[in-house]
Amino acid sequence: MALFVFLLSTLTSTARADVVWDPASTNLERQQVGQGVYALIPQGAAEANKKGYPVATSGGFIVGEYSVLVVESMINKALAHQVMALVNEVTKKPIRYVVNTSYHGDHSYGNYAFSQDVTIIHHPKTKAYIGNPEILKADKAFMIQNFGANVGIEEVVGRTADILVDDHVSIDLGNKEVHIMHWGFAQTPGDLFVWVPDDKVFWTGNPLVAPPPALPWLLEGGHRESIATMKKVRAFLPSDATVVPGHGRPMQPEEMDFTIQYLETLDNKVQTALANGLSLEQTQQSLSMPTFKGYALWDWVHTGVNIPSVYQALSAQ
Repeated sequence: MALFVFLLSTLTSTARADVVWDPASTNLERQQVGQGVYALIPQGAAEANKKGYPVATSGGFIVGEYSVLVVESMINKALAHQVMALVNEVTKKPIRYVVNTSYHGDHSYGNYAFSQDVTIIHHPKTKAYIGNPEILKADKAFMIQNFGANVGIEEVVGRTADILVDDHVSIDLGNKEVHIMHWGFAQTPGDLFVWVPDDKVFWTGNPLVAPPPALPWLLEGGHRESIATMKKVRAFLPSDATVVPGHGRPMQPEEMDFTIQYLETLDNKVQTALANGLSLEQTQQSLSMPTFKGYALWDWVHTGVNIPSVYQALSAQ
């Protein structure tokens, strides 16, 4: 938790100009990725991802014979309502489930906008986070600091899960089965992955932020656990699967290798820096890693978040 607080303070001290997506101006679009299976991505995400620019949250929905399951409730009521409208354009079947892949506000704040007969699904660690009023208050303040006031965050009311997943749950929507899985720490203690086996579509949430050159964010440390979990995910996925990341266009599984290789390279280089007696500041100055550059938030994420996270973890061994 101390590392998390330190990294949050680092991000909070950064000017809002560094945040390049605005909840108030984000529009989602629907992309069909299977039979009754849709990714919801920010408009312009494919081009922005290619240039290394961060974009708003991606999610999706699955339509079965009886009902609909939504992946991610988004950051505010307005975007949650966009999700509902995009579902409504495809089907009049009811939304019965909403899955949060993590406690992060841009994936879960919109829970309260869905009707009370919708079942919310997330991990027990996510429930503990969202369900703690003091933590939620601090989290909202952090999000307002970084995304600005009056974009719908102030009005958010925490809404926690009706179904908790700490291993694996299958949901039958009517001739359409959805698997919700926890495979260990990936970016938070409560990361969930969503898999539609018949259509080979997979949602990752933030452990896979976006296509290359986007970087993982080690906000809660655990980089070696992240590597292990993402390798499990990579091995699980068939080569022709469609992967919907946390913030971007649908991807192919092979594009995940960039994230795994970045984390492994960062681990090796920080180990070498420590063996050579380098301080954190010297390590930050020396680890340029040009092969992985291209993300618009490189200095913020790689230098300001990821190097300190890995340095602290390896120094404690």
